This record gives sequence, structure tokens and C-alpha cells, in this order.
Amino acid sequence: MKIRKAVLSDARGIAQVHVDSWRTTYSGIVPDVYLEKLSYESREKAWKSRIPNGHVFVAENEQGEIVGFACGGKERSENYENFQGELYAIYVFQEYQGQGLGKKLVTPVVQQLLDKDINTMLVLVLEENKSCLFYETLGARKLDVVEVEIGGKNLKEAVYGWDNLKASFNTIF
Repeated sequence: MKIRKAVLSDARGIAQVHVDSWRTTYSGIVPDVYLEKLSYESREKAWKSRIPNGHVFVAENEQGEIVGFACGGKERSENYENFQGELYAIYVFQEYQGQGLGKKLVTPVVQQLLDKDINTMLVLVLEENKSCLFYETLGARKLDVVEVEIGGKNLKEAVYGWDNLKASFNTIF
């Protein structure tokens, strides 16, 4: 697997991972009607506007196909004053999960935050999502639970945080 910074031409591949991952990961959690309405076209358009701002990384398989992505940057909500960074998204095709790819995708996001002297990071994840364990394995601790509405359904989002990225990821750097 190759991890690299995303370029504009990756938008379509990222959109495919984004939509397909939502459909597999959130099936039974997010209303089916909402998942069915997700479109590659709208996600591709959104990613075309995000990629130039940086902090988007992709994972390619041996055939050069995008099979996962991660992105992050400054914390967006301003609700957690002790946390300056945020992992905005990380998604991997279902068939590539459980192979260490998630950790490899988080690494460059963390490195870019550290390069900007940001040593703390949040991630928000639906509580019913099995990936909560992934973040705990990477050293995050649960800070909060917030409510979010997706497709007309109220869901709980867990807020995980890393107080010290250098310490949590010291085996990587």
C-alpha cells in the first residue's frame, strides 16, 4: 500500500471510498434512505474543493486504485479549547479494513499537525460505529458525547481526543 498526499485528480476515487464506506459502515445505523441518496458526483464535487486546501491523504493498492483516505486540520467546533487539531475523516473500503491501513492514513495527518506545532487532536465518531475501538487503540480517550441528526435520525457521536500526539504516536515518528 502506498500513502500519499491527495491531488485534484483523486477526487473521484476519494468520493467512491467515501460513499461506499458510508454505505457499509453505517448500514443499520444511519437510515437506509439517507445512504441510498449519497452520490459519487456530489462527493466528488465536495472533494475537489477540499483537496487544494491540503491535509488530505490517500491509500493506493498495488494497482494504483484509491482504497482509503484521511484528512484533518484545525479543530472546527471551537468547543474543546484544549484541542487544536482534528481528524476530520478516515475511510477505507471494507475489504481493506483490519490490515493496518487506518493507522498508516492517520500518520501523515498527525505529522502535518505536529509540523504546525499542534500536539492535540479530536475525532468525532458515531458511537455505534465499531471504529471507536480503533481510536482507543491509537491512544485516544473518550471526552464527550454529542447528539447529531443524520437523515432525520438522532444519533450519538463520541468525541475522542489525544492530549499529546507526540506521546501517542511516538512509535511512528
